[in-house]
Amino acid sequence: MFFAISPVQILLIALVVLLLFGGRKIPELMKGLGTGIKEFKNATKQEEKDNDNQEN
Repeated sequence: MFFAISPVQILLIALVVLLLFGGRKIPELMKGLGTGIKEFKNATKQEEKDNDNQEN
């Protein structure tokens, strides 16, 4: 498969991220990412709800 990622590649990416951002910044980055994903999901749910209300 063309886009298959092996465990070695995942480890290498994690190592590069650790080197770039440092151990203390990673939890903050993950928290921000989680918040962003949560807001995106809420926005899409609200949009679907608004579309359903307009159809009725």
